[in-house]
Amino acid sequence: MMQYCQRILDSKKTFQVTKIKRKISMPKPPVKVLISTTFDPWFNLATEDWIFKDMDPKTKILFLWRNEETVVIGRFQNPWIECNTALMEQDSIKLARRQSGGGAVFHDLGNTNFTFLTGKDDFDKKVNNSIITNAINSFGLDSYASGRNDILVDDNEGPKKISGSAFKEKRDRSFHHGTLLINADLTRLGNYLNPDKKKLVGKGIKSVRSRVTNLAALSPKITHDSLTGKIIEEFFNHHQTSGPIEELDHSYLKAIRPLNEYYESLKDWNWRFGETPKFNHHMVERFDWGEMDVHIDSHKGLIEQCQIFSDTLHPQLVESLAALFPGRSYTKETIDIVTDEISREMPFLNDELTQFGTWLKTQIV
Repeated sequence: MMQYCQRILDSKKTFQVTKIKRKISMPKPPVKVLISTTFDPWFNLATEDWIFKDMDPKTKILFLWRNEETVVIGRFQNPWIECNTALMEQDSIKLARRQSGGGAVFHDLGNTNFTFLTGKDDFDKKVNNSIITNAINSFGLDSYASGRNDILVDDNEGPKKISGSAFKEKRDRSFHHGTLLINADLTRLGNYLNPDKKKLVGKGIKSVRSRVTNLAALSPKITHDSLTGKIIEEFFNHHQTSGPIEELDHSYLKAIRPLNEYYESLKDWNWRFGETPKFNHHMVERFDWGEMDVHIDSHKGLIEQCQIFSDTLHPQLVESLAALFPGRSYTKETIDIVTDEISREMPFLNDELTQFGTWLKTQIV
C-alpha cells in the first residue's frame, strides 16, 4: 500500500511544480494523508478526534482506517435497540459509540473507513463524495451520492448502499467520515444489527436499514489497497497538489496523553452504554410460582424506575426488587447484586430469585 502511495506522490511532483509556475499568486492548500496501522476501533476513533483537535484548519486531511469486528453506533443511539447485544457478547464483538450522529454500522476488515478533515469554511460534503465516487467509478462502476448521506451503486436488483457517512463540526473545523463496504461479511452485519425482539421503547435516534452490497462483488479488482490508492489519487487531483502520506505509528500515538485518555474513555462502559438516551424496557415471563411483568425506565445507563406487576404469592419479592433496582446501572451485574442482597435477607426465596435473575439477564444484555 505504501509503495503504491509513494508512486502517487512521485507522479504528482511534476504536476505540482508546473502548476506553481503558472499560478504563482495562488498557492495550493496544504494537504496530508494519514493511514492508521491499528485495527482497534476505540483507538482509531480516539486518533480521529486527536487529529481533529490538533490539526491546522488550513490543512486538508484524508484519514484512512479499518476496524476489527465492531458495531459502531451514533452519538445519540441506544445500543440495546440498535444491536443484538447478546450475540455480540457471545461472539466477542466490540461496541463503540462515536461522537458524530448517524446510524449503527458493522465494521470488519472488509470495510474501509475514510475521514475528510478541514477548516469549517472549506467544508464541502459534495466534494468529499465526488472524491469517493470518482475513485469507485474508476473501476468501471457507476456510484452516486444519495440524499441520505449514503453512496449507492445500482445492480440488477436496484440501488444498493455501499457507503454511509456522518459529520461533526466545531467553531473553525469540520470532519466528514464514512464507511466503504469492500468485502465485508454481510451475514454478520445482518446478525449484529438486528436486535432481539424486545419490548424496548426509546427516544434515541433509530437507524434506517438499507439494502447493501460489497464493491468487490461488483468489481473483483476492488480491494482495500486498490480503492484507497485511488481515493488518495483523487484527493490529490481535486486539490491540484500532493502532500505527505504518513502511517500513524500506534506505539508513538499511545504516548500522547490526550489521545490515550480519550481512548480509555471511549472503551469505558459509561460512554458506550451510559450515554444512552431515555428508554423503557417491558419484559414478561411466567414461572411456576407466578408471572413477572417488569417495566424498567432507564436513562444514561442507569435504572431510574422499576415497576413489577405479578400474581406471585410472595409480594415481598416484588416489593424488594422494585425498591432495589432504581439508581443502579442497567447491567447483568446489577441483577446479581440485587438478587443476592434479597437472598441474604429472604433465603426462603432463593429458588425464585435464581430463576428470575437468570431470565432477566437474558433480557437486558
